[in-house]
Amino acid sequence: MTDTKTPVLDIKTLRVEYPLANGDTLVAVKDIDLRIRPGEIHALVGESGAGKTTVGNALMGLLQAPGKIVSGSIAIAGKPIDLRTGRTEGIVPGRDVGAIFQDPMTSLNPLFTVESQLCEGMLTHLKLSRAEAKARALDLMKAVGIPEPERRLGSYPHQLSGGQRQRVVIATALACGPQLLVADEPTTALDVSVQAQILKLIRDLADQRGVGVLLVTHNMGVVAEIADRVTIMQNGAVVESGSAREVLTAPKAPYARTLIAAVPPIEHRLERLPVPSEETQVTLDARAAVRAKSTSSETGSRDDVMLSVKNLAVEYGGRSLIPGRKSSVFRAVKGVSFDVRRGEIFGLVGESGCGKTTVANTIAGLVTQSSGNIDFQGTALGAKREKSVRKSLQMVFQDPYSALNPRLRINSAIAEPILFYKLASNAEEARQDARTLLEAVGLPADAGSRFSHAFSGGQRQRIAIARALGPRPSLLICDEPTSALDVSVQAQLLNLLKDLRDLAGLSMLFISHDLAVIRQMCDRIAVMKSGEIVELAETETLFTAPQHDYTKELLRLAPSLDRILSRQAAE
Repeated sequence: MTDTKTPVLDIKTLRVEYPLANGDTLVAVKDIDLRIRPGEIHALVGESGAGKTTVGNALMGLLQAPGKIVSGSIAIAGKPIDLRTGRTEGIVPGRDVGAIFQDPMTSLNPLFTVESQLCEGMLTHLKLSRAEAKARALDLMKAVGIPEPERRLGSYPHQLSGGQRQRVVIATALACGPQLLVADEPTTALDVSVQAQILKLIRDLADQRGVGVLLVTHNMGVVAEIADRVTIMQNGAVVESGSAREVLTAPKAPYARTLIAAVPPIEHRLERLPVPSEETQVTLDARAAVRAKSTSSETGSRDDVMLSVKNLAVEYGGRSLIPGRKSSVFRAVKGVSFDVRRGEIFGLVGESGCGKTTVANTIAGLVTQSSGNIDFQGTALGAKREKSVRKSLQMVFQDPYSALNPRLRINSAIAEPILFYKLASNAEEARQDARTLLEAVGLPADAGSRFSHAFSGGQRQRIAIARALGPRPSLLICDEPTSALDVSVQAQLLNLLKDLRDLAGLSMLFISHDLAVIRQMCDRIAVMKSGEIVELAETETLFTAPQHDYTKELLRLAPSLDRILSRQAAE
C-alpha cells in the first residue's frame, strides 16, 4: 500500500553538470526543487535542451558520462538515492520506477519479440509463470490500444509503426505496477485517438493505484488534460511552478507566457504562428539566405501537379525463408490516390499503423510498391530513383536519431548531400551553407562541430530538417517533422516551412498526428484509416464540415488547450 504522506519523488537543489573538452562546464540542471506526491501527475515543461530529460535520467541513474550530479538530493518513496551510483536500497528500476523514453526504437531490443520484452520484467520481479506473464502482457497490449494484440506479441520492434513501438514501451513501463512513472514525451509518436487512451490510462493509474507521474512533455494540451502541477524550465533552471490551472491560465514568467502563446490553435487558422520576440538577427539573416537559395529552384503555377499517386498498394509478406512455404500477406496500403500540387502543402493524417509512413517511404523509394503508379514532375517513378529525382525529393524522418550518422559531426552531415549533388564548389563553401542552415532552424552555427548524441531529441530533429533543405528540394516529405519539438521551436520551424513554400514554390507532403499543426500548415488533407483514404478535402472544409465518422472522431479527441481550459472553468 502506498504511503499517501511520503512523496514518491522528492528532489532538492539538484545540480547536474557536464565538463566540456575545452575545460568549461555545462550546467544542465541548476539547483531545482521538485516534489511528487502519490497519485499526482507533475508535468515538467520547457524547450528542447532545457534540462527536462536530464532530470528524469538523474533520478533513474541513467546520466551519461561525463555528466554528474554535483549537489542536491533525490529520494524515491522516502529512500535517498546514492548520487555516486544512482541506486537506492529497496528501490528497483523497472519494478518500483517505470520509464517511458522519448525514442521507442532505442528503448526496445531489436533481437527480441514484443512478448519477450514485455514478459522479462514480470518474470524477474513479480515471479509470475510464463503463462501468467503472457496473459498479463496481452492485457497490457489491449490496454494501450495496439491492434491485433495476439499477433503483435510475436512481432519484432522493426515490424511495428513508430506509434505502435511507443505503445509497447508504455506497456513495458506499466508491467510491474511501479510507484513512480517517469514519462518522457510518452505520447509524442501517437495519434489523437491512442493518445486519449494512454492519457486516460496514466490518469487512472494515478487516481486508482496512487502512482506518482513525472510527465516530461512539450504538449500543452496534454498538460492541461491530465497534469495536477506544472514546472516550467528554461536553460536548466525553473522559471515557474504551480498548479496546472494557475500556470496555464495566468502564467507570471515572461518565458512561460511565450511558451503558452506559441501553442497552435485547432479552432482556427493563423497566417503565422506566434514566436519569441527575441529572435536574433543572425537567425533572420540565415533564413533569408535559405529563401534566396531556394528561389533558384523551378517554380510554376500552383495548378501544376508536382506529385501524382494513383491506386498505390503496398503489401508485406507472401514469401518465406523456408522452401515451399508461404507467409501471410499484410496489406499496409490499399489503393491510395492523391495529388500534390506545386507550392501546396498536402496533409496526411490517421492513426499509427494506418499506412501514412509507408506511403511516404514508397514515394521516396525506400519501400517497393506492389501496384499503382507514382509520377513526380511528370515522370513515372520506377523501383529505382534517379539522382535528379533524389535531389528534388527529400525526406524528414520521424526519428531524427536514426536519420543522422552518429560518426559524423553535424557540419559534415549537413554538407554531405550539398557536396554530393555539387551545389557547392568546395568543402568550405558546403560547410558555410551548413552553418547557414543550422542558424535558419534556430541552432547556433558552432553546433556543427558536435556529434548528434550531444543534442536533445528536438535539437536533432532541427538538424534533420536543415540536412533535408541542403539539396534545395522541390518536394519535401515531412514525416512527423515537429513531433519531437517544443511549441516555440515548432512555431519557428512551421513558419520557416511556410516561408519556403510561399517564396520558393516548395511543395510538401506533410504527415502528422497533431491536428492543430495540420490545420495551420496544410492546404488540403487526406485522412487515412487501415491503409485507405477515407476522406480528402480542403483543410477548412474538413475541420468545419467533416463527412466521415472517423474524421469526426479524430477531431473530437484532438486535445485543445483553449477547449480544455474552458471546460475546466465551467466545471
